[in-house]
Parts: sequence; structure tokens; C-alpha cells
Amino acid sequence: MGQLFNPKANSIAKLSLIIGGSLPVLAILGGHLISNSSYNTKVDVPLDQPVPFSHRHHAWELGIDCRYCHTSVEKSGFAGIPDTETCMTCHSQIWTNSPLLEPVRKSYETGLPIKWASGESGWNLVNNVPEFVYFDHSIHIAKGISCNTCHGDVQNMHITWKGQNFTMKWCLQCHTEPEKYLYVDKTRPDLTPREQVFNLYVKQQEDPKMKSLSKREIALLTGTNERYRPSKEEIEDGKKLITERNIKVKQLQDCWTCHR
Repeated sequence: MGQLFNPKANSIAKLSLIIGGSLPVLAILGGHLISNSSYNTKVDVPLDQPVPFSHRHHAWELGIDCRYCHTSVEKSGFAGIPDTETCMTCHSQIWTNSPLLEPVRKSYETGLPIKWASGESGWNLVNNVPEFVYFDHSIHIAKGISCNTCHGDVQNMHITWKGQNFTMKWCLQCHTEPEKYLYVDKTRPDLTPREQVFNLYVKQQEDPKMKSLSKREIALLTGTNERYRPSKEEIEDGKKLITERNIKVKQLQDCWTCHR
């Protein structure tokens, strides 16, 4: 009786098993890559807005304090979006005929929010956490966590984009080892943690080339803080700050801290 299978059949069978076993692994890996890509997370992807607001122009070139527009960032969970009246404080005097600002002028004239006055879909939230996540801006500012730690080099963004992906793993890096993210500006030890957060932008204004700034401050201002590795001395200083600022590390790691 003749041979039923060609000798190549063994090789084909082995290859089929390898491919079959690899497919689930490749599918999981591919899903992970897609899930963490900017296509899904929107990190580093500028979002279109009814009005093309430039943080670089307002915060860096004009030196406007973050808190002028984000009025509640120091005292509530939500940083706050400036109302039309805040925008018109300046734009009733400058760029009064700019077509780009027509939605703002219509909103001011009608008293309706920009999304209704302009006919556009409204402001697109750049950073938004799920409803099951509790986040409070004020406590982070009070403990001295820089805006740029979470938002990237926002003062350099012409059109705002998301600086971090805000996964639970990413948040827990700080909640587990806050000593790596806390620091004191040794040139201004008189500042409170809150004051230090906003004074960082003043320092950049005074020294645009950042020659007098520390490596940590440069990393924060340039959006490269994720790659910054604090020295042993900085970590020890951070541990002291945990005590001084009454930060309860174990409590930070409890599920209910963020999921209430």
C-alpha cells in the first residue's frame, strides 16, 4: 500500500501547531499595543476645539498665570474651564475682529455657552477620567505635584494634547513611591508646595534657556519627567517630604482612595 502522507506533511503539521499556538499570543500582544497606542489613548494627539486656544501663546509668550483661567485648580477636584467673560476680559480690547474668536464673541453676545453659540460640538475634553475614578486637583497641588507631571509640557502646547495615558498602573507609580515625585526648590525654600508648583513657570520665564534650573525642573518643563531618574539623595529628600507634608502612603494605595 502506498504512503498516505507526503514526507513534507510532518513539517507542515509542526508549522501549523507553531502558528496555531502563536496566534493567541500575537492577538494579545497586538491588542495590548493598540490599547496603549496614541490611536486609542490620544496621548500626544492635538484635539480640535471650537476656538484654537494656544497655551504656548497665553502661558509662555504672555506669561499669564494658569490660575487666571483655571480658577478652581487649587481648591476643587476640577481645574475649571474659563467662562466667556474671562476670555473677553482681554479680547474685548485685542483681536476684536479675529474670525477665530467669533464663537467667543457670539457666546458673549447671546449669553449661551460656546458650544451652542458657535454651532460647533463644544469643547473637547483633553483629559477625562472614567466616572468610577475620583480625582482631586487641589490635593495634588497642595502636596507640590507639578501640573506638568500629569499634563506634560502644557505651557509649550499650541493646540492642547493629552500628556499621559492615565492608566491605573501609571497613577500607582506615584501613589506607591511618592518620594520620586516630591522635591523642594532649593533656590526658594521659603515657598509652600502649592506656591512652588506655579513658581516653576515664573522661573522658566526669567530663564528661558533654563541654565539655572535643576535637572528635575527641566524634565518637568520639557515633558520628559517620565524618563527622569531621581538620585539617591533626591529620593531620601523625598521621603522626608512625605513626613513633612503628611502624606499617608499606605492610604494612597487603598482602592477607595480613587474608587469611591
